[in-house]
Amino acid sequence: MASSQAATSEQAAPAAAPGTRRRVAVVVGIVFIDLLGFGIIIPILPFYVRSFGVSDVFIGLLAASYSLAQFVAAPVLGRISDERGRRPVLMLSVGVSGIAWVVFGFASEIGAALGVTLGLVVLFSARLLAGAAGGNIAAAQAYIADVTTPADRTGALGLVGAAFGLGFVFGPAIGGLLASDTAVSTARTVLPGFVPVTPFSLPSFAAAGFSFLALGVAAAVLKEPNRTRTQARRVSFVGQFRTALADATLRPLVIAFFLTSLAFAGVTVMFVPFMADAFGYDATEAAIFLAYIGALGIVNQGVLIGWLSRRFSVQYVVRGGVTSLFLALVLLAVSPLAGTGPLAASGPGWVTGGLLVLLAFGALASFGNGAITVGLAALVSKGATDDTQGAAFGVTQGAGSLGRTVGPPLAAAAYVVVDWSPFVAGALLLVPVAVLLRR
Repeated sequence: MASSQAATSEQAAPAAAPGTRRRVAVVVGIVFIDLLGFGIIIPILPFYVRSFGVSDVFIGLLAASYSLAQFVAAPVLGRISDERGRRPVLMLSVGVSGIAWVVFGFASEIGAALGVTLGLVVLFSARLLAGAAGGNIAAAQAYIADVTTPADRTGALGLVGAAFGLGFVFGPAIGGLLASDTAVSTARTVLPGFVPVTPFSLPSFAAAGFSFLALGVAAAVLKEPNRTRTQARRVSFVGQFRTALADATLRPLVIAFFLTSLAFAGVTVMFVPFMADAFGYDATEAAIFLAYIGALGIVNQGVLIGWLSRRFSVQYVVRGGVTSLFLALVLLAVSPLAGTGPLAASGPGWVTGGLLVLLAFGALASFGNGAITVGLAALVSKGATDDTQGAAFGVTQGAGSLGRTVGPPLAAAAYVVVDWSPFVAGALLLVPVAVLLRR
């Protein structure tokens, strides 16, 4: 009986439109190029802020400003993509992102000429503008939902997550390379004199270049999906969240997006200081470990999670992700107990118990975060109607951005008190997520 029902369901499912794989690949490519530009800024951001001679507090504020702007913009861009189309929203956002990174690169020159205060205003304004443009992920996810069948949707959304992972693997590496003395000196001999070339401006301009490249790709090959556009009454930013929270299907998903983003914020902000304080790792070693997590994320979100979603229900995949991330955060909190000494006298000194625990943490965290992100996106797509996909993705992505805005300062404050507390708190935040998903 079960097999016949499954066969009937498969027969009833709509077939994928011709060219679906190409359209998905184009959107994933645009997301990757856009995120590559964002990733380039990551390694220079703390040093860029310090170049203004201000407190390190501004580093956290500048990092949070991107997510804050993304939180505000994602629901708006998602709704506009429902009304006006996915393609124009994607094109506009990547173009604005390119402009923002150009301005970001000129902030130090403006500060030197017109004062530190104005330079910081420009720096934060550019970062906020880039964050608002980064809300285009809602339109990208809605585009994927438009052109894929329900059976293929989770795997296709996983490719968007893989594009994020690739951007975070290659972007920081490119940014670090462009900030090197060799790259800066070479650029000064090639670029015209009116272009400021510093370890901060060069990566910023490269990020802008990648955004403009994404704009060119979108203009040349991206086609608007065939769908019925909504002309519904405009709803305010707060109203969209109230509507989503009043929906029995979307409410637990919005809350889950917020809590998981809040839980993972402690890792993204305090993981590198924790590695330095607990294990003595320097910035290079920490970067290698982050690349390891990013590489696993590419495999997980690009291959494994899609494969699992075709064999198990999306709900089971998300629950598995919550369990995996919970275990990862607990492992990270207790990892110093494994020690920093070599495991064997005859073996390499760098193979320590703490390293093995960290490697296990990385594998579990990569899978858990990927399964939650992709799985929740698939559930949002199922819970929304065809003409509200963009708005639904915008609200849930906005909830995630809010978690990434609130989480970093809370995690930093908790870390000052007890270094393992942000990770234990993150694990505890996943308990209500598991309860919500069971309901």
